Amino acid sequence: MSASTAPRLRRVTANGVRLNVAVAGDGPAVLLLHGFPHTWRLWSGIMGRLAGRYRVIAPDLRGFGASERATGGYDAGTLAADAEGLLDALGEPSAAVVGIDAGTAPAVLLALRRPGLVRRLVVMEALLGRLPGAEQGLAGGAPWWFGFHAVPGLAETVLAGNEAPYVDWFLDSGTLGRGVPDDIRAAFVHAYTGSEALRCAFSYYRALPTSAQQIQEAVATTRLTVPTLAVGSHPVGAGLEHQLRPITDNLTGHQIQDCGHIIPLDRADALFALLAPFLSADLPQ
Repeated sequence: MSASTAPRLRRVTANGVRLNVAVAGDGPAVLLLHGFPHTWRLWSGIMGRLAGRYRVIAPDLRGFGASERATGGYDAGTLAADAEGLLDALGEPSAAVVGIDAGTAPAVLLALRRPGLVRRLVVMEALLGRLPGAEQGLAGGAPWWFGFHAVPGLAETVLAGNEAPYVDWFLDSGTLGRGVPDDIRAAFVHAYTGSEALRCAFSYYRALPTSAQQIQEAVATTRLTVPTLAVGSHPVGAGLEHQLRPITDNLTGHQIQDCGHIIPLDRADALFALLAPFLSADLPQ
């Protein structure tokens, strides 16, 4: 990795919260929004390759990783405002936005609210609240940990001191047991160690009803007009694509076979092969 494509860490104030942000490369902006239990390091397998053509911006979401442990604001609308504020603080008038898991709903809301800011949208492995089509993914209902994480104060009390095996379980199941590089695994465990770090992470789950309502209200009056790529694997599959199809003007769906939930770690090459042509489709060749 050359010096120009190696990520550089910065502290950036966006929407009133201090975010830890990795930035690499030069060119049109690409904003990467991670999920749980991740940090910006989720994108390590593709960030350097994207940075050969783009200015890649990968924050730790508010409260996650090394970003500020905010007392609130874990709903999708506030996280979208964080993303908008981050692009503004970095002087970017527009960006392609890529979100996975917890980063998907903020990415979609940002594109709905500020279509002039989002050049292209890529979303992966999440379902959007109560929008029709969710029955196509996670047919057995929400995973057990959604309820566990949603009870205020419970999960962080139970898990404090046992964060490593809990995070390890998510990483192993999310890559179908194929393993996560030791340095990235250690970074994730460190990021989610301590009751305050856990509180922030679980606050995202506790805000899911608010996020669902925000999305419902947005799509009631606005269509998703930016070119959108919905990527599925296991377990969400085509569920997100089915939710987006009725409300999106320009949607491409793709399923990555033999791939776990954490696509950027499990199948980085396959993901990059999808992103490269999609992100560059409207740029000078």
